[in-house]
Amino acid sequence: MMQHRSASSGMKRWGGTTPLALLGKGPGPLSNPLGVAVTLAYVVGALLVLWSTYIHFHLWNETDGYRHIPTIGPLFLAQSIGGLVVGILIVAVRRVWVAVIGLGFAVSTLVGYLLTVGLAKGLFNFKESWAAPFAGLAFAVEIAAAAVLLVAAALCLLQSASTVRSGSAPIGASSGA
Repeated sequence: MMQHRSASSGMKRWGGTTPLALLGKGPGPLSNPLGVAVTLAYVVGALLVLWSTYIHFHLWNETDGYRHIPTIGPLFLAQSIGGLVVGILIVAVRRVWVAVIGLGFAVSTLVGYLLTVGLAKGLFNFKESWAAPFAGLAFAVEIAAAAVLLVAAALCLLQSASTVRSGSAPIGASSGA
């Protein structure tokens, strides 16, 4: 019989939970004010990701839009499709791991834009400017999405830590009965 030894795993524990298990933490019950706040943060984060997705699809879909720009056009469409999936996942799953994915999605979109503006030849030889249609709005929406999803994840972890300190069983844990 194999014995589980947490010390030999090399992973530090936080509140008796492995870092990987923390990614599965959710908002908790809606009867709890913190659970409501976390759920609201996930919904707002998802809406912001979907707003960014809409902006990119709109820019791609215009008659003289980004769809005609080599490499950048397909990336705008991929951002739109990926953002739709991520936005739906955020609302449907509401766990730390999906907040991290949404955060990464927003930050990677921001980085892509900053590279097109900041690099001498832009990104894939496409140079953008802050005067581009919806540039400022999309940038603000993506920063807001990243911030809100970071807060959602942090609140999930805060709730998890307070549950561990109070001795309550985590959501979904069996009571042993």
